[in-house]
Amino acid sequence: MIIRITKSAWSDLDIGYEYYEEKSKGLGRYFSDTIFSEIDSLQIYAGIHIKIQNHYRFLVKKFPFAIYYTIENDIVFIDAILDCRLNPASIDERLI
Repeated sequence: MIIRITKSAWSDLDIGYEYYEEKSKGLGRYFSDTIFSEIDSLQIYAGIHIKIQNHYRFLVKKFPFAIYYTIENDIVFIDAILDCRLNPASIDERLI
């Protein structure tokens, strides 16, 4: 499968990186590496996750984040990488 990351998901990734880098030097890099590792696993596991608002939700194992994606014609589109601690209404709004 081909994986595409949208501009808004790149922005989410940058926000997460900055947040964790402020907490501890190097933690932002670890966060990014973890997210990319999880995204890479979608080449094998895309489509097995729970569906929410027409998006699959993949919970990241080491951070309280979720990767929201869709699949069209064997292409995985990463639409959002969101902090699970956000207000659920704002997550729903983002996925519409």
